[in-house]
Amino acid sequence: MATTQEKATPPCCNIHASNASSSPATTSTTTTSRPLLRNASAAVATDAKLLPNWSITGSDASVGPARERASLSTLIRPVESLSDSPTAAKPTSTIGMPIMLKAQSSHPLDPLSAAEISVAVATVRAAGATPEVRDSMRFVEVVLLEPGKQVVALADAYFFPPFQPSLLPRTKGGPVIPSKLPPRQARLVVYNKRSNDTSIWIVELSEVHAATRGGHHRGKVISSKVVPNVQPPMDAEEYAECEAVVKDFPPFREAMKKRGIEDMDLVMVDPWCAGYHSEADAPSRRLAKPLVFCRTESDCPLENGYARPVEGIHVLVDMQNMVVVEFEDRKLVPLPPADPLRNYGSAESRGGVDRSDVKPLHIIQPEGPSFRVNGHFIEWQKWNFRIGFTPREGLVIYSVAYVDGSRGRRPVAHRLSFVEMVVPYGDPNDPHYRKNAFDAGEDGLGKNAHSLKKGCDCLGYIKYFDAHFQNFTGGVETIEKCVCLHEEDHGILWKHQDWRTGLAEVRRSRRLTVSFICTVANYEYGFFWHFYQARGKIEAEVKLTGILSLGALLPGEIRKYGTTIAPGLYAPVHQHFFVARMDMAVDCKPGETHNQVVELNVKVEEPGKDNVHNNAFYAEEELLTSELQAMRDCNPLTARHWIIRNTRTVNRTGQLTGYKLVPGSNCLPLAGSEAKFLRRAAFLKHNIWVTPYARDEMYPGGEFPNQNPRVGEGLATWVKQNRSLEETDIVLWYVFGITHIPRLEDWPVMPVDRIGFMLMPHGFFNCSPAVDVPPSSIDLELKDNGIAAKPIQNGLLAKL
Repeated sequence: MATTQEKATPPCCNIHASNASSSPATTSTTTTSRPLLRNASAAVATDAKLLPNWSITGSDASVGPARERASLSTLIRPVESLSDSPTAAKPTSTIGMPIMLKAQSSHPLDPLSAAEISVAVATVRAAGATPEVRDSMRFVEVVLLEPGKQVVALADAYFFPPFQPSLLPRTKGGPVIPSKLPPRQARLVVYNKRSNDTSIWIVELSEVHAATRGGHHRGKVISSKVVPNVQPPMDAEEYAECEAVVKDFPPFREAMKKRGIEDMDLVMVDPWCAGYHSEADAPSRRLAKPLVFCRTESDCPLENGYARPVEGIHVLVDMQNMVVVEFEDRKLVPLPPADPLRNYGSAESRGGVDRSDVKPLHIIQPEGPSFRVNGHFIEWQKWNFRIGFTPREGLVIYSVAYVDGSRGRRPVAHRLSFVEMVVPYGDPNDPHYRKNAFDAGEDGLGKNAHSLKKGCDCLGYIKYFDAHFQNFTGGVETIEKCVCLHEEDHGILWKHQDWRTGLAEVRRSRRLTVSFICTVANYEYGFFWHFYQARGKIEAEVKLTGILSLGALLPGEIRKYGTTIAPGLYAPVHQHFFVARMDMAVDCKPGETHNQVVELNVKVEEPGKDNVHNNAFYAEEELLTSELQAMRDCNPLTARHWIIRNTRTVNRTGQLTGYKLVPGSNCLPLAGSEAKFLRRAAFLKHNIWVTPYARDEMYPGGEFPNQNPRVGEGLATWVKQNRSLEETDIVLWYVFGITHIPRLEDWPVMPVDRIGFMLMPHGFFNCSPAVDVPPSSIDLELKDNGIAAKPIQNGLLAKL
């Protein structure tokens, strides 16, 4: 993912070059990570394996091979200050301060650049044993293999912002710093179209490899393995080919002719993954079960084709060989009549009139934005963090920290992202019972992201970031202006007026928003991370919009499993579930495992001598000590929430510092325990899961949920180890959902619905972090205009 800049043109404009420095991510490479170790000797041994070939610079002539193999804690001794940027190569210092031999151009967490993706693909393709193998390779995913947390700490200490040597432990003797970071690595998921095999490859990159597209453009294959009995996510290229195959299938054309449709250009075929309902869906075949829709005779490019679903036709497509393997015209359901309210575009396409009384609304920042951007590193109002992007998750937030005065930069989380979403439908009729999409694991949220060039969804001064992906055949594609970064006014922050004196103080709130939007078939999802200026709060928000997935009705038919929204049309009930994975690090430096999770419930005091007025209630805490104990659900009746605490750091009252997860509206699956989709989505059975950090535990339904026959793979299986959570590197999994009972007001396009949660400081600060926010300049402007010149009458005198 690279940064982009353009000339500022309100209301949708980019930040000026003076406010951000950005350049395409290009090179350097990554190592494998592993769970952090408490034991110092174990850390030494592990880090020696992790960093075997690092070159060391420094004036200490005694540095030898044994010293080089020491762990980070003994190898790296932080310097007190760096007078110049450590990213520039300089002559060796005579004071014993090590200097890098060459600049590092990519942070270990930067997304792969377009050049790095090309190198990784070329390396894997060249490793194919035969021309047939190489030609049959299809590239499902090419992503950065994220390094261990200690490597990230080293990069942040000496090589990249925030340049904070205190991230690493202090040791005796002079500073010894590696001259360069370990090489970056790419992880590739490759589907072999000839053999139907799925394999995972690790490729090591380097500066010279990633800097060129021609000449020497080979990386080094570190490992490869075939993963049996799985199907990787589908690709847009497969979907397009599947649609063409179905529309060319003679029995399908005949079935459409029975319904009055002979022009195949009006037909829309939406391939859906088959899921897993029986052994017939086993991953030995790569299957899709398409849904079919049909436009009217209109030539309007914005016509809502989802307004005419075609029911009664069963199609099963072998996506490996691109052939229809099952076809049946089971029931002749007439096409719904063309709904005059089906379109959602301009007035001409709807046959209506647009409102004429909407006045322009501009967001003006005459001095530019308050944030600073350096590559993928962002600083704003005491917050700083990095952003990344993957084909599966989309936006990823790394290394979140808050600069807290004399206490310095205080970590909050190592990694935040949305790792899965599931949309199960509640209609037992065919084809709706099998509509239970895993939109991240089966399709990819990042791969389906929008370019905001096609319609800006933000206002004000905007910083955009591009995203680079591989396509199915291994080429590199770029989604321009994929991620949006901007500031928003958020109303009142705090206010108080003294009724005795009439004096008032008020402050306005501001937040920094980083977001992207994707389309998965008929639905749109916007994923937002909001960082609040002076509350220390982080809000995760999902905005749902788009078009309902409909069914057709026979004349006079009514179905209780949905809402009739137009003649012959109904929208089935369904749910949307999202899973946020939060690798927390509350007040924890790299290598520290000092977090725990506490559940808080409000209890009403029993009547008696301690509650003679029957009004007493109190907050009761329970420490979650193991994974099985930490399988929890929301409970608004007790104001239940969860606090991630640091076990070694206290605030001024002696309480442990922490951050609490505050749930928003939520629900659980409205399905029986034997529902087929719950085989693959057992993680939906609880709202909260807590696990100790493990590098390979990334996706709650396992890495390959498509046609997955294994029951409860992923999170539900991992927690059976019942690992201790009393003091560890905590990963919090929050499952949140919304139950959608469609309304007529959701048609033809659904107004945005919102759902999310918050991470809020709980004893993290010694007092409100909002008290140092200055008054808004609007107060002075009002006074200059004479609007607020008259003082407020003293409240006490008024009462007298």
